[in-house]
Amino acid sequence: MQLSFTEKKNIRKNFGKLKESLSIPNLIEVQKNSYKQLTDYSQSDENLIKGFERVFKSIFPIEDLNEKATLEYVSYRLEKPKFDTEECIQRGLTYSSSLKCTLRLVVYD
Repeated sequence: MQLSFTEKKNIRKNFGKLKESLSIPNLIEVQKNSYKQLTDYSQSDENLIKGFERVFKSIFPIEDLNEKATLEYVSYRLEKPKFDTEECIQRGLTYSSSLKCTLRLVVYD
């Protein structure tokens, strides 16, 4: 039996030793868990700081080079999205909400 050019081109040989492939994780579930951890407000352990709070605590306070002012982090809040998920799908928009931070500027005399 003679193969055509396109059939010859698509023949693939496997030189690998492993015959079993890896199982594919549920990527949507990974994204949901990551988002939940990032936006988690509940803190069961007092010493445990999660999500956005942890990120802001690692960055702030920010001091200027002359040490005349300091920018301190106070709190944050996630506002409700303008549109729900179904409306975003209909309009072709990304489902998003605003992240608002309260900061304190301390100026030294």
